Amino acid sequence: MEKKNIDWSNLGFAYMQTDKRYVSNYKDGAWDEGTLTSDANIVLNECACVLQYAQTCFEGLKAYTTEDGHIVTFRPDLNAQRMVASAKRLEMPAFPEDRFVDAVHKVVEANAAYVPPYGSGATLYIRPYMFGSNSVIGVKPAEEYQFRVFTTPVGPYFKGGAKPITIRVCDYDRAAPHGTGHVKAGLNYAMSLYAIVDAHEKGFDENMYLDSATRTKVEETGGANFLFVTKDNTVVTPKSPTILPSITRRSLLYVAEHYLGLKTEEREVYMDEVKDFAECGLCGTAAVISPVGKIVDHDKEICFPSGMEKMGPTIQKLYDTLTGIQMGHIEAPEGWIHKIC
Repeated sequence: MEKKNIDWSNLGFAYMQTDKRYVSNYKDGAWDEGTLTSDANIVLNECACVLQYAQTCFEGLKAYTTEDGHIVTFRPDLNAQRMVASAKRLEMPAFPEDRFVDAVHKVVEANAAYVPPYGSGATLYIRPYMFGSNSVIGVKPAEEYQFRVFTTPVGPYFKGGAKPITIRVCDYDRAAPHGTGHVKAGLNYAMSLYAIVDAHEKGFDENMYLDSATRTKVEETGGANFLFVTKDNTVVTPKSPTILPSITRRSLLYVAEHYLGLKTEEREVYMDEVKDFAECGLCGTAAVISPVGKIVDHDKEICFPSGMEKMGPTIQKLYDTLTGIQMGHIEAPEGWIHKIC
């Protein structure tokens, strides 16, 4: 199949409209059979629930061209599971997990010409999302919903390599105890926008959010989970009921233990112990791992021994192994790779 005439090596991380997207509507207590469409526009009433009360959730994953020329996605079943959890928390009807994976498959297959070639450094980003679509003026859940999936080719999150970033300890809270921090709700990201713009204006790349109850424990950033490496090479990730269960984080912990033979811990991480770690990174779909070189906690600086020039050695091994699995260099655990074509 002939690829689109796109300068793959110079793609940014931005939206580019592709040919097809998937749409399914929920009405009278059931989802319709769904369809692919070439229409990228959504028409809604001015009083649609999503516009008035932000009743929406989403997912994010990627399709890759592997070394042997196949197009694959990475663990879409876990995205399907997570979207079910998000929908339930927001009083939305769950889109069936098997249909979610099938919809992703169909949209990627229909847009195969937009999947960047192997070695380009680019990928096809996939965005499934759902929202309340009927008119609601009183504060209550919608009765009708729309589930959609679109794709867009994107370049590598970091141009010229993943250089360590500088983040700050944020004075704003990301999520409340018993709130929606553990689901991928659009409103969580809206709440983080003011803080990230403020961080950028002050010269920081990201925010580190602490738990809002005690402000003593590390949670996550606005869009990624933390990953730490101790001086004795143990991989540690924060555990909290108010952070998003990152699929990338779970995959990295498996890779650390089963591929690299490292000890792993998923536990509460106190801010007081961060200074004692050897390496730090942010993990998520977009960049896999973003290395952190420095954390600024108001008048104190925490500089990791791994430095500001390159990834630390353990984080580099984790990154290389997981991307190797995704790209087909390294044999994947059973069920991790979903082949499109």
